[in-house]
Amino acid sequence: MVNRKELHPDSSPQAAFGAQLRRAREGKGWKQEDLAAEMEYSSTHISAVETGRKMPTSRFSRSADRALGVGDLFQRKWRELSHGILLEGFSEYVGYEGRAVEIRLYEIGIIPGLLQTPDYARVLADSAVQRGAITPEQADERVAFLLERQQALERTRPPMVFVVMDESCVRRTIGGSALMEAQLERLTEFAARPNTVLQVAPFDMGERRTFDLPVYLLTLSDRSMLAYAESQAQGHLDRETSGVVPMLNAYHQLQAEALSQASSVAMIQQLRKGTP
Repeated sequence: MVNRKELHPDSSPQAAFGAQLRRAREGKGWKQEDLAAEMEYSSTHISAVETGRKMPTSRFSRSADRALGVGDLFQRKWRELSHGILLEGFSEYVGYEGRAVEIRLYEIGIIPGLLQTPDYARVLADSAVQRGAITPEQADERVAFLLERQQALERTRPPMVFVVMDESCVRRTIGGSALMEAQLERLTEFAARPNTVLQVAPFDMGERRTFDLPVYLLTLSDRSMLAYAESQAQGHLDRETSGVVPMLNAYHQLQAEALSQASSVAMIQQLRKGTP
């Protein structure tokens, strides 16, 4: 107990999370090494989270809930803590995304998160730090959270993933030419998978483009559907059929007007060669 560090849970949400984790651990009579073994993390990692020196992740929070048998306590705490990195409604959406059987995405301006390379995601996060929109710690969490989302799709029976990207996504340079080359290569690899469809919505679609904001549509195993759409500052999750079905119809119309996958990949390959 000599090295026990006094905690100050009122100093920050991160400190409050750490203090709650210590209370739950000690309530079971466990040392940090015991909790580390149950969660499959190092005791050093547990200590860093408890003392507020390390930001917990979504995966860490889920693991803590399972190990300590506290329901979804730490997942809820993490959602409160991560409010600065996620738009309202998005953390709930991600919970469904990880178990969807079909995922339909439409994005404008940037490559969809599920298709981003770590370097591409890092540049976007660091840019937000430079603008003062998030802290460096939140940038780290934003990137880690995205990589967790991507890993959740690498399961034994992966979902079908349909992606339509506005042409601006592939023509907008993020992080320089070398980074974009790697990112465009990732897109071609994605398109080659048996459970994916990748299409580009070209600029000359004009008024036939059915969405002006990013849209995500999920189909769950019971065939129920939900939709998530967001603006610059707010996200909205819709489970009502009356709201989801019109968005699904608009998505199908968008797919019909977009380039085929073969033509989309050809455009991406031209960009990789530096051909306009």
